[in-house]
Amino acid sequence: MRSSIIKEGPERAPNRSLLKATGVTDSEMKKPFIAVVNSWNDIIPGHIHLNKLAEAVKAGIRNAGGVPFEFHTIGVCDGIAMGHEGMKYSLPSREVIEDTIELMVKAHQFDGMVLMPTCDKIVPGHLMAAGRLDIPSIVVTGGPMLPGYVDDQYTDLISVFEGVGAYKAGKLSEEELTRLENLSCAGAGSCAGMFTANTMACMTEALGMSLPGCATAHAVDAKKTRLAKESGERIVQLVKENITPRELVTLKSFENAIMVDMAVGGSTNTTLHLPALAHEFGLKLPLEAFDKLSRTTPHLISLRPGGPNFMLHFERAGGVQAILQRLAPKLNRDQLTVNGKTIGENLEEYEIVNPKLNREIVTTLENPKHAEGGIAVLKGSLAPDGSVVKQAAVDPKMHVHTGPARVYDCEEDAMQSILAGEIKPGDIVVIRYEGPKGGPGMREMLASTAAIGGMGLLDSVALITDGRFSGGTRGPCIGHVSPEASEGGPIALVKNGDLIEIDISNRTLDLKVPEEELEKRRAAFVPPKKEVTGYLARYQRAVHSANTGGIVD
Repeated sequence: MRSSIIKEGPERAPNRSLLKATGVTDSEMKKPFIAVVNSWNDIIPGHIHLNKLAEAVKAGIRNAGGVPFEFHTIGVCDGIAMGHEGMKYSLPSREVIEDTIELMVKAHQFDGMVLMPTCDKIVPGHLMAAGRLDIPSIVVTGGPMLPGYVDDQYTDLISVFEGVGAYKAGKLSEEELTRLENLSCAGAGSCAGMFTANTMACMTEALGMSLPGCATAHAVDAKKTRLAKESGERIVQLVKENITPRELVTLKSFENAIMVDMAVGGSTNTTLHLPALAHEFGLKLPLEAFDKLSRTTPHLISLRPGGPNFMLHFERAGGVQAILQRLAPKLNRDQLTVNGKTIGENLEEYEIVNPKLNREIVTTLENPKHAEGGIAVLKGSLAPDGSVVKQAAVDPKMHVHTGPARVYDCEEDAMQSILAGEIKPGDIVVIRYEGPKGGPGMREMLASTAAIGGMGLLDSVALITDGRFSGGTRGPCIGHVSPEASEGGPIALVKNGDLIEIDISNRTLDLKVPEEELEKRRAAFVPPKKEVTGYLARYQRAVHSANTGGIVD
């Protein structure tokens, strides 16, 4: 056991003395020491219940003969951080979480880890730590929130964001907006659609790092508590067998995860997190892999924000295992998972509890929602190194669009213009200097995209940015434009009125300006200076571009 180094031999008497000060007994000294890495806090709805869920994990560890030690990581709520400078801290928190876990686990020489995240950057931060540390690990994602229910319809956080745009456009009264605010977020759990948090939970299960069924088991469901306890029991066995994350997660595992991502119409943020995660597992996952698999993996389920169904419907229809079952002919089924069985073996045991709903919600390879996957990677003169769009959530008539640029150097300026009604049908809103370095921090643009949606412009207005979008974004919203503006990418050279051509089907994004004119602009280009201090200054110096996953040296 790795923990032997802190608890065996006469020279470790001081170490044991300190452990005994916490209540550890002599008999427990002989058992595996398991870190329960919990991102519980009081401000993120997806995490407010993790303290209770951790008790189930610890009970499972004790049941199996291990000794649990709980510690906590930080976490940022993207929804609360949205639309102001706080969002600059969301993506950078990913590496801080990873570093925190490394510091605690290495310092105390734990034998294994149960990782307990729920939300957007917190799940990838935990997974990245698993890859970096490579000690036996299992993940218990906290589970989705139940949808709200307003005016006889299910609702979620995106309903509220889009409600703001509808209110500004005079389509919603203040009383109706307040009703959305009060009733759309029903309690503990990650927001109720296939947004980034739930997409990453699905990626975790597809990678084999959590038990089957974990991703979609809701935060308030007893099933989640049982899975937590079973995960606590399983980690002890993983320690005894010394099965580590790098034995489970390979490039074939990432291919499986991307196929699931394409099939469920997941968040574009996976194109940041999966490459960064692969990097920590000692692997290279290029952005092009997403587009390659998107072309051959159909979109099989219509979930919010691109469709009418919520995570609750997905769970009742069978969750990730139902998607894996449909994708079985395409999958790498020999990949091992944390329960000790392969993807294929798990599917052999998979039972469809609600067959009618399963057939209604999850389509087949032969008759999919869309022939291609949820995400497309666009390249061209505006994005030589790539950009991403959730094509499954774009109105078909906007798959090909040419329009004049309306250029803004920060999200706040764009938001002010959108809410003032200055954006007209046909326009292409360009928001730049919001990339990993330029922001710094690569903010999400959900407030802007939701305002456009609430005003009824998603079938006529596109938005392009070197920043990123929430998993809740829908419509012709193209992010991660690389190189970013602060590094002199072509997006920095765009002027108001320039024509931009979008062709999602052909995967192109082009600035229709003659090269000689661009050369003149490039020669005169000087990036704006921003005063950046503290952690963001360090992050800005170390972060790489979005097409690499925004990895940090």
